[in-house]
Amino acid sequence: MPRPKRKAAPPITSSDVDSSLRTGSSISRFRLVPARENRISIFKPKKSTTKQFDRIDKLFESYANKSLGLIDPDGIEALCKDVHVDHTDVRMLILAWKLKAEKQGYFSKDEWQKGLKCLGADTLPKLRKAINGLKKEVTVPECFEDFYSYAFQYCLTEEKKRSVDIETICELLNVVLRSEFPTQVNLLTEYLKIQNDYRALNIDHWRNFYRFFKEVSLTDLRSYDSSQAWPVILDNFVDWLKEKEEKI
Repeated sequence: MPRPKRKAAPPITSSDVDSSLRTGSSISRFRLVPARENRISIFKPKKSTTKQFDRIDKLFESYANKSLGLIDPDGIEALCKDVHVDHTDVRMLILAWKLKAEKQGYFSKDEWQKGLKCLGADTLPKLRKAINGLKKEVTVPECFEDFYSYAFQYCLTEEKKRSVDIETICELLNVVLRSEFPTQVNLLTEYLKIQNDYRALNIDHWRNFYRFFKEVSLTDLRSYDSSQAWPVILDNFVDWLKEKEEKI
């Protein structure tokens, strides 16, 4: 059976166009957000947001290496002086984590913009205040574990590198874990510096150091079970501790 012919659509009149515009069906280059009654509302960026980004950019330029378009180690050192924090302070490492910085000693403009917006810091006084309060950002166990893993990755200074040298590992342990595990860090770094089996360590070693500090009591090394998938370097560390105890 042949299909019935469709009726021709009536011509669009100026009143139809005006009606369409009044119901909000026009498209803008700005973000479109569905509104009530299936209508579309058009929002322009707030002037306050634009000004915030301008201030963040201005702050970036005050520390950036103009030829690189990045904040380099000299810029970070200048930033440390302005916020009254030493460059070895764990808060600077937490700042790098918050900025999701990919390269050690450098902040890109995109990392800076997103990170400072997240921190709500678009002026130096606000940034100083934010940095001073960064330690609370890692008080939640899940956040600390993410930060702890990031700290190792941040020290991989070469592309495709998978391990970090012993000297840097010792420095990193002091920065990241000393405040919580001072005795453990002292003993482990002492051992790492005198042992000759490893010149560099990988992310698995690094993660297990934190696990070891949480689960094993140095006052009772019987709590250490070598069958629990610990890396060999920790087996050796425990043996060294036992020998050390026997000599006392």
